[in-house]
Amino acid sequence: MHELALPLLIALIAIALAFDYLNGLHDAANSIATVVATRLLGPVTAVGFAAFFNFAAYFLMLAVPSLHKVAETVGAGLIDKDLVTPAVIFGALIGAMFWNVVTWLKGIPSSSSHALVGGLVGAGVAHAGFGGIEWTGLNMTLVAIVLSPMLGMLLAMAIMLATSWLFRNNPAREADRGFRFLHLFSSAAYSVSHGLNDAQKTMGIITVLLYSTGYLNGEFHVPHWVAIACYLAIALGTMTGGWRIIETMGSRITKLSQHQGFSASAGGSVVVFCASLLGVPVSTTHTITGCVIGAGVARRASAVRWGVAQSVVVAWIITIPASAAVGALFYSLTRLF
Repeated sequence: MHELALPLLIALIAIALAFDYLNGLHDAANSIATVVATRLLGPVTAVGFAAFFNFAAYFLMLAVPSLHKVAETVGAGLIDKDLVTPAVIFGALIGAMFWNVVTWLKGIPSSSSHALVGGLVGAGVAHAGFGGIEWTGLNMTLVAIVLSPMLGMLLAMAIMLATSWLFRNNPAREADRGFRFLHLFSSAAYSVSHGLNDAQKTMGIITVLLYSTGYLNGEFHVPHWVAIACYLAIALGTMTGGWRIIETMGSRITKLSQHQGFSASAGGSVVVFCASLLGVPVSTTHTITGCVIGAGVARRASAVRWGVAQSVVVAWIITIPASAAVGALFYSLTRLF
């Protein structure tokens, strides 16, 4: 255990919650881009809608405790929890926040999740070398980088095709009304899944900080107050919105109909809920982007602006190494004091 003065502990927890807030701001596009792009909801209503269901994930977590595995993976499954120090946590958070701000300013829907993973791994390796990495958890997360958007794309395409067949005999106007309702429901489900998976990443960081400094009694577990604080922070961040990213997600990749918006958010929610059950800190951004592409391709391949999609993929590839480098740098700077 590493002793830490209470004021420094509070400051690090505040930084972690600031990251959680930034995560919500950065990832607001995940939940609302489709409903804004299709004009199902106005922008202000949409962010309030998403924030409400982000926080509603807290009650789902209480009802289904098995959905709490992501926090354990981030807190103890990426870096050996017994090697974590406050300096490692500081480096990880600053590395992740730096990359989030850069991509937010550029309007690039990169992954807050993998920025945090990269920052944690970079700071952890700088502290303890590669021997401190929990390879099983890290490899599982790296595999999810590839699988989540692919599965999302395929599932969105399948939903598009299946519902097109089911509604084939309905008049176009009647079908559109039905998809408007389904789109709103699926967007709510995706907002819940986003809050459930993403808030837990910060829970894991705060919990391992408490564990490593001797402030967590007993076995590694997420205190109740940590869960509430993290769900509140991500919900408040979502209310702020990341408008540049919303534009990229909702209209620059492909133009969406209500049918496509429903298919994208429905496919995304299934993938993210399954990931939470498995304890995988999956990228909600990667997942919904793959779903949006899949919904566009189901209409026709030329409906997708592949140049924009390619720039998004490039951001995915460099997120972990970029945030890892910044995390290692800020960890190293703490050694000067």
